[in-house]
Amino acid sequence: MYRLFAALLAATSCAAVAQAQESSTASSSPSVLTLDQAVAAAGGSAPATDAAHAGIEAAQAARTVAGLRPNPSVQTQIENVAGSDQYRGLNSAETTVNFAVPIELGGKRSARIAVADTQIDRAVLVAAITQADIRLQVTQLYIEAAVAQRRLEIARDQSRIAGDVAKAARIRVQAGRASPIEEQRADVARINAEAGVERAARHARAAQANLARRIGASVSGTVDAQWLEQLPGRAMGPDLDTSAAGTLTLAAAQADFAVADAQVKLARSQRVPDINVGPGLRRLSQTNDTAFVFSISMPIPLFNSGEAAVAQASAERNRAEAQTRMTALDVEQAITNARADADNAAVTARAATGPALAAALEAARIARIGYREGKFGQLDLLDAERTLAETRLAAIDALAAYQNARAQLERLTAPAPQ
Repeated sequence: MYRLFAALLAATSCAAVAQAQESSTASSSPSVLTLDQAVAAAGGSAPATDAAHAGIEAAQAARTVAGLRPNPSVQTQIENVAGSDQYRGLNSAETTVNFAVPIELGGKRSARIAVADTQIDRAVLVAAITQADIRLQVTQLYIEAAVAQRRLEIARDQSRIAGDVAKAARIRVQAGRASPIEEQRADVARINAEAGVERAARHARAAQANLARRIGASVSGTVDAQWLEQLPGRAMGPDLDTSAAGTLTLAAAQADFAVADAQVKLARSQRVPDINVGPGLRRLSQTNDTAFVFSISMPIPLFNSGEAAVAQASAERNRAEAQTRMTALDVEQAITNARADADNAAVTARAATGPALAAALEAARIARIGYREGKFGQLDLLDAERTLAETRLAAIDALAAYQNARAQLERLTAPAPQ
């Protein structure tokens, strides 16, 4: 039994040591922050999210308030006091206490509840729009960080290549195969490349700081720069569905119309006057008797019949309806343009990362070999290296343009919550 216990203890210790080694190895390797992780972190810490949730809570509280009935009232009336002769003082006072209960007519309470329900739906849409906007903003900052990281990698490669070229030029000059001008020219290119690394590193740190500030968490590792290279297999084209139906933007406009329509029904219900009814008790001082009274009151809509309020609410509804139609046209136009921009950016990115980049890489490789063997001059090598650097940067810019266009398209076509 003791041996079995010792064996289990040893096995557990070995497993713990192995797990500790694996965790230390994982912690020592740089972590990669994905886009989904950045969006999730930003959605949980953004002040806009808190504001949207507070808006939903306020709309729900307003729904509770709208369902409440009006409070009853108690009225006390003293008559026949402070007069003359027998009505002097309180000797002949008559005291009446009334308990009045307001009764709403015309469906006012249900109309208030309907307005509050539409406002809750609008608040939920605002929360969904906030999340979509946060995703777009974080995606754009993530793209900037990935681009800055790729530019830093390219700058370091160019600095390394410039150092190799400078070393090769020094060897050629020492061997008497080239003039000292080549060494000076290569040294200038090396210095400029090193300065480019410093600038690219500064931009990368700034981009990561902006991303970390937006998501509310430190970006200790790197971003997934490989994500930039995700291109579609084919163009989306303008023939796809560009309808605005079901999108967040159109749903928000439709929610505004629903609120305006409910306000019209509420304004119409306000035209029906309410009544106050209730029992009362009257005490007669002269005979020391009591009697019950019953009161009923109703306002007379003489100066304000509510017609102007109905006209105002109707005009607001017409405006919201026209705004909804205009929003549908604007969204469909924006979706069409965004699809075209995304397709054009994808074509440019495929060309920049495909044949053009391959040709530039091959030309630079041949130029390096030829320069070492003395077949090409230094100007040919520098021109090939400059073309390669420009092509690589153009490829990064094209990939960033596509990812930005796709993010804009996803924001425009974001579906509304059911």
